[in-house]
Amino acid sequence: MVLSLLKQWDYNLMGDDLWYKDGLRFVCLRCGGCCSGFSGTVLVSAAEMTALALRLGIPETDFRQRYTRVVGKGSISLIEKKNKDCIFFDREVGCTVYPDRPRQCRTWPFWRSNVYSPERWKRGAARCPGIDQGELHNSEYINQLSDNDGSSGVVS
Repeated sequence: MVLSLLKQWDYNLMGDDLWYKDGLRFVCLRCGGCCSGFSGTVLVSAAEMTALALRLGIPETDFRQRYTRVVGKGSISLIEKKNKDCIFFDREVGCTVYPDRPRQCRTWPFWRSNVYSPERWKRGAARCPGIDQGELHNSEYINQLSDNDGSSGVVS
């Protein structure tokens, strides 16, 4: 069953029931667990495509033709390699566009689909060794990121 989450969660109604009210730990180890080995959609905005094209030193029209595809009802996603890795992930060096990576990448693992429940958080941790490690992020920060995480917002 697929449950669509509201664009803006009403965290105030959750009050003390917010399962991560004491925060969550995460540090990016740049291991590629979130960007390699499985098929997915990495949504990109017009501004993100402009920044990525500038980083690569190519015209934006070339960037769109070489590195993106249309998904859903007209959204734009990065393409992936044949092995299902993100087009910008290199197994030797990690993300080759890290400073300009899309919002969806910058907000990992604090996506609505991951912070939906402790079980979903643990599922994310199974493929991301940085989850439950490093800096403690408070619930306000997590809520801010998950409200605008760049993902589809669908929990399945």
